[in-house]
Amino acid sequence: MHNSLDVITIGEAMAMFVATETGELADAEHFVKRVAGAELNVATGLARLGMNVCWISRVGDDSFGRFVLNSLKKENIDTRGVTVDGRFATGYQLKSKAENGTDPIVEYFRKGSAASHLSTDDFHAAAFNEARHLHLSGVAAALSSTSYELLEHAAAAMKAQGKTISFDPNLRPVLWKSEAEMIEKLNRLAFQADWVLPGLKEGAILTGQQSPEGIADFYLQRGVKAVVIKTGPDGAWYKTASGEQGAVAPVKVDNVVDTVGAGDGFAVGVISALLEGKTLQQAVQRGNKIGSLAIQVLGDSEGLPTREGLGE
Repeated sequence: MHNSLDVITIGEAMAMFVATETGELADAEHFVKRVAGAELNVATGLARLGMNVCWISRVGDDSFGRFVLNSLKKENIDTRGVTVDGRFATGYQLKSKAENGTDPIVEYFRKGSAASHLSTDDFHAAAFNEARHLHLSGVAAALSSTSYELLEHAAAAMKAQGKTISFDPNLRPVLWKSEAEMIEKLNRLAFQADWVLPGLKEGAILTGQQSPEGIADFYLQRGVKAVVIKTGPDGAWYKTASGEQGAVAPVKVDNVVDTVGAGDGFAVGVISALLEGKTLQQAVQRGNKIGSLAIQVLGDSEGLPTREGLGE
């Protein structure tokens, strides 16, 4: 049977206000409104490449929530798993305009948001049964204990059906009670995954290992099938359970506009290519390419390409 959904993912979307001039956020007068959220960026990127994607979330019964839903519909993302929850607000964030390729300052207004009330009640069994792949990230895991339970439940259900799971740690230390809890809970999810996609610094925090190979082996020894480590200016490094490994050079970018979303773009490339049956090396090359496109445009997902824009 052909699954009519390629990928299902779970996360929080926020309205994002990006300053149009550089300097302190407190002094910024003009902002452009975008939609933001790590898992939503991945869902958007996969949908633009022609995949059928379902996104599970909660939004408030407010203008920001309607803005998020409209954005999803424009990207042809399946919204049947999005609950409009009138009890809580949709989160939002402010983002500074960065200079010279530095990381922008981001301030979140998300505590107690509708999405932080995600729980196993949001396990839409029909959608999960239909999907052939589950993508999880450490952001949704950090929202609340009930959101974490939903991720664990979804991972167990997909694993039991023999479907693939990808996991991007996406560390957000400020959202966790302690670093120890973050490490323990995120690794528990990572061990359920087939493909784990940490950044080099994230991998070091989660595993205690400093080298790409040490980080990869930590997960491979615990049942993960492939680990891809983002090594920043060096591109990426991968290793599989069968011992295949290699470095993939980065794509040179002359004009870095906004570094946020690079990791999500990378995940889009790796996941889409692997689901198309490409080799891991080809998948990492595509990840580098889409990550490089993402950082040349203002906004978290604006630079994610269509199939045509990918030009493979």
